[in-house]
Amino acid sequence: MFYYVLKYVLLGPLLRLLFRPRIEGLEHIPDEGAAIVAGNHLSFSDHFLMPAIIRRRITFLAKAEYFTGPGLKGRLTASFFRSAGQIPVDRSGKEAGKAAIREGLGVLSKGELLGIYPEGTRSHDGRLYKGKVGVAAMALKAHVPVVPCAMVGTFEIQPPGQVVPRIKRVTIRFGEPLDFSRYAGMENEKAVLRAVTDEIMYAILGLSGQEYVDRYAAEVKAEQAKKFPRLLR
Repeated sequence: MFYYVLKYVLLGPLLRLLFRPRIEGLEHIPDEGAAIVAGNHLSFSDHFLMPAIIRRRITFLAKAEYFTGPGLKGRLTASFFRSAGQIPVDRSGKEAGKAAIREGLGVLSKGELLGIYPEGTRSHDGRLYKGKVGVAAMALKAHVPVVPCAMVGTFEIQPPGQVVPRIKRVTIRFGEPLDFSRYAGMENEKAVLRAVTDEIMYAILGLSGQEYVDRYAAEVKAEQAKKFPRLLR
């Protein structure tokens, strides 16, 4: 109930009024049935803007840190994400990745929409980074299409470290659903998972126009954090 009050009464109308999002390709989101919406991740605002314009409910796999923050701010953030039906995901290792896949498959098994950011973390510099193969594993195991999505302009309104977003128009683009049925029964093949993930990232790239980096964002962030500890937060 809270999800729909938030979307249609409280937050959704406010976001539409402030950011006046241009919406392209919304017809590519299926009206019913399970599907994955895979997008780039440029800003904390992405968590709210995309769900606000999709007609159906969408459940995101959200990083566990949103549910474990200290103090009043941490409790409020955790309460918000839980009330909105988001699922905490531990990103700290291989077993954690398997748990995330199980959670995602649970959402898809109910015929619902699952939202995921294949990069695994927000881009710290506005570029598009290499995708992790969890999105491919879920798409192949659940036999569902993947709808690529590009958020354009959200990095400019709320880059890392900026708490209050700038009021500026953004664009949200959805591409045609990607069908991976040709890989049926091959969900345990590493080469197939990599190929499917790269195809998804290429589709996102075509929608976003970002510069692509063939490395994982978390690795690049860690390297830069060592060199410039005050630059990245």
